[in-house]
Amino acid sequence: LETAASTYRSAAAKLSTLRKDAAKQLEKTVQKNLTELAMEGTRFRVRFEEETAEWRAVGTDRVEFLISPNPGEPLHLLKDTASGGELSRLMLALELAAGVGGRGGTLVFDEVDAGIGGRVAETVGRKLKTLSAAHQVLCVTHLPQVAAFAAGHYSVEKRGEGGRTVTLVRLLDNAERPAEIARMLGGTRVTDAALAHAADLLKTGKSG
Repeated sequence: LETAASTYRSAAAKLSTLRKDAAKQLEKTVQKNLTELAMEGTRFRVRFEEETAEWRAVGTDRVEFLISPNPGEPLHLLKDTASGGELSRLMLALELAAGVGGRGGTLVFDEVDAGIGGRVAETVGRKLKTLSAAHQVLCVTHLPQVAAFAAGHYSVEKRGEGGRTVTLVRLLDNAERPAEIARMLGGTRVTDAALAHAADLLKTGKSG
């Protein structure tokens, strides 16, 4: 038992060292990604606490992510602090830091564009497209600059039907996509100028 305990502690210590080295790099990369996603003042840290009460296959580390969304504020647990939009962008920053070469899966980003616009929205769109090289990415967005980078678009609409509210989700074909992007740009009245702008956005999105 003593021999097994010694072996476990040694292996756990090596794993912990590797984790802490990786955490330093993760902090730097996530911080850089957050700056590019218009969260310049946000601080992100990885905190380690030691769990020695029982032997675990994952070692002795308990790892927590801490965040301070605003300058001058103390760090708090990510799950207790970030708003919906901030959380989406932080998850985007974390996924980008993890790299796009890992196993595939489905990533859902809801309101990732909250509180941003213009140049930053285009950056968010490009980064989502980067992730889509290795994952299926679903994104709920109200910004045409973000939507233009998608390979496909769904229109989501609520309406009353038979005394109830129903939600309709419809896949747009290639002919409908520019009109929907134009509607996002200019509201209910779609002008020729808005359609031309929408076509340019989609062309940029397709090229990446």
